[in-house]
Amino acid sequence: MYPRLLTVPFTIHTYGVLLALAFLAGLLIVSWQARKAGMDAGRLTDMAVWVLIAGLLGAKLMLLVVEWDHYFRNPRDLLSLLRSGGVFYGGLLGGIAVAWYYVRRYKLPGWRTADVLAPGLILGQAIGRLGCLASGCCYGRPTSVPWALTFADIYAAREFGTPVDTPLHPSQVYESLANFLIFLLLIWLAPRKRFHGQVILTYVVLYSGARFVLEFFRGDPARWTFSKVLSDAQIVGIILLLAVALVLPKLLKSQRT
Repeated sequence: MYPRLLTVPFTIHTYGVLLALAFLAGLLIVSWQARKAGMDAGRLTDMAVWVLIAGLLGAKLMLLVVEWDHYFRNPRDLLSLLRSGGVFYGGLLGGIAVAWYYVRRYKLPGWRTADVLAPGLILGQAIGRLGCLASGCCYGRPTSVPWALTFADIYAAREFGTPVDTPLHPSQVYESLANFLIFLLLIWLAPRKRFHGQVILTYVVLYSGARFVLEFFRGDPARWTFSKVLSDAQIVGIILLLAVALVLPKLLKSQRT
C-alpha cells in the first residue's frame, strides 16, 4: 500500500495518479466504441469528460452526505474528500444527470449513447479500485485466507481508518477484477447486441449484482446509513435491478414497433 507516491516537496497521491489513468483509459474506450458504432467520437468524448467530472463530484458529495456527522464534528477532515474516491453510486447518479442533460441538449440517441459509454465507465472503475487499494480505503473484513493483505501504512490508517497489521480481504482487488471481467464482456457484447440499451443495462445488472456480493467482504464502516442489514450500496443495487426489470420490457416493445 503506497498512498503517497512522491513528496517533491508537495505530495503526489497514488490514488490521484490512478484516477487520472482511469479517466484516460475510459475516454479512449469511449472514443473507440463511438467510432465502431458510427457515432461522433468527438462529441461523445466531450460528453464523457463532463460525465466523469460529474461522477467525481457526485461521489464526493454522497460521501459527505453519508458521513455528515463525522465531517460536521471534524471539519478539518473535509480536505480528505479530495483524496477519497467517494461513494460510487453518488457518482453514478451525478453522471446520469449530466448524461441526460447532454443527450437532450445535443439531441443524441439516448440508448445508443449509453451503450457507447458503458465499457469505458466500467474500465475506469476497475482502474480506480486499484487506487483504493493503494490508498487503503474501501478495505476488507479481517480474514485468514491465504491471499489476505496486511496494511502497515500509518498515513492511510490516519486518513481512512485502515486497520494496520491485520490480514484483510483484498476487497479492492475483488472489485477491480470483477469490473475488468464485466468490461471484457461488454466489449464482446457491443457489436453483437440485439437492441439499443442492451450494453448499458447489462452493465447495470452485472455491476449491481457483483457489488451486492462484494459488499459482504468489505470492512469499512461508512456504508450503513439507511439500514443495519444491507449496506447503502446493496440497497441502491436492488433499486437499480428493479429499475432494469421495469425498463427492459418497455424498451424491447418500443424497439420492436
